[in-house]
Amino acid sequence: MTAPTTTALPPAFVESLRALLVPDGLITAIDERWTYGYDNSRRHALPDLVVRPADHAQVHEVLRLCNQYHVPLVARGYGTGTTGAAVPLSGGVVLSLERMNRILRFDPANRLMVVEPGVTNQAVQDAAAAHGFFWPPDPTSAAVCSIGGNLACNAAGPRAVKYGTPRENVLGLRAISGGGIDLRTGVHTTKGVVGYDLTRLLIGSEGTLAVITEATLKLTPLPQARRTLQAIYRDMRSAAEAISRIMAQPVVPCALEFMDAKAIEMIRGYAGDVLPAHAGSLLMIEVDGPSSCLDEAAQALITAAGGAGCIEVVEARTAEEVAALWKTRKALSPALRTVAPKKINEDVVVPVSHIPELIEGLGELAAQHRITIVNFGHAGNGNIHVNLLANPDDAEEMERARNCLSEVFDLVLRLDGTLSGEHGIGVEKRDFVMREIEPGTLALMHAIKAQFDPLGILNPGKKLPPS
Repeated sequence: MTAPTTTALPPAFVESLRALLVPDGLITAIDERWTYGYDNSRRHALPDLVVRPADHAQVHEVLRLCNQYHVPLVARGYGTGTTGAAVPLSGGVVLSLERMNRILRFDPANRLMVVEPGVTNQAVQDAAAAHGFFWPPDPTSAAVCSIGGNLACNAAGPRAVKYGTPRENVLGLRAISGGGIDLRTGVHTTKGVVGYDLTRLLIGSEGTLAVITEATLKLTPLPQARRTLQAIYRDMRSAAEAISRIMAQPVVPCALEFMDAKAIEMIRGYAGDVLPAHAGSLLMIEVDGPSSCLDEAAQALITAAGGAGCIEVVEARTAEEVAALWKTRKALSPALRTVAPKKINEDVVVPVSHIPELIEGLGELAAQHRITIVNFGHAGNGNIHVNLLANPDDAEEMERARNCLSEVFDLVLRLDGTLSGEHGIGVEKRDFVMREIEPGTLALMHAIKAQFDPLGILNPGKKLPPS
């Protein structure tokens, strides 16, 4: 039996899409549309229609029709974002890019790959690795997240500390603006200054300016070897001071992750006694490069990681030893899901030298508001995942958590930080943006949005607070 297909959209609009997206690129059944109304936040909204275009031309025509009939449109990858950016809060059309999942071109001589936005990060990594390359952005959800989603949020992951974010690893884009204008941005070379840098403007814009249909990725040769270290400290300040020392010396780690005492406590409850009883914080450090100089590089990091408050630094050389060291870090996410499946997860960033003040300030806020806060993340660039373990079903606790979160953001800004490193703004952080961006700058951003998307149909209500 066919599911109901009730929709408030104009019949002529629906029929035009049906003719364009044959045979099954248009989803009207309510039960099927339902699955396209969420992301990894707690938000959900039912879209009026879901379209699944197969190529750039079809995306262009969908945008033309949405402009003609003034229908809002939300472009979507695989829904791994955490801020509600892919949720169709205004109804309208969800444009799923799942069918546009081809690697269009691989050019090893020029270290680039041209892909469609629906390709997963893992598929790109596998294809590049077969020829001795990798694409540096590696978010935790790499196995299931799309390149389009990575670009929408400028999502990076641990390797950003050495290799940069998508903005540093994308040469150019093909896209269609909210007003239906075909765009080609960037170059196929590592240098180029002709015109304005629209590539980096679109990356991180969360689908509010244009729909990306192709990306030219800049590839990096795979390193010959990698060395893994685990450093344990008696407290978080000792670890934070070590982070500053590590990042101030010439050898740049390819990963520098940290966990605070609360995170370690949770791991003990989930994975057993895997760390010393007196461990107050932990750093996971990786260095890569030519095999011939890796011993020297690892020793430089061991020296920088040591010092006051350091309990031990352990070096892994075999695959088994590496897996054993990473076991503690990998146990954290399932532990958090077990203890607080509906936690508030923020990804603030502060200058590395301010990490000690941030962690101490977060401890004071946790005590003041009676909210457990667990901190971990990408220490090398100050990108800290601040997890407030609050239960949304407890109204009083959530009120305390919201007040605490507001003060967390104020603390971050006082420390010259920013409200998001890679999760994006979406709707979850939209109302805090005015604390970071001054009115004149925000007005210019609204003007840019209007230039790209005159009718305001692309992902309305996201990224920027109302003008």
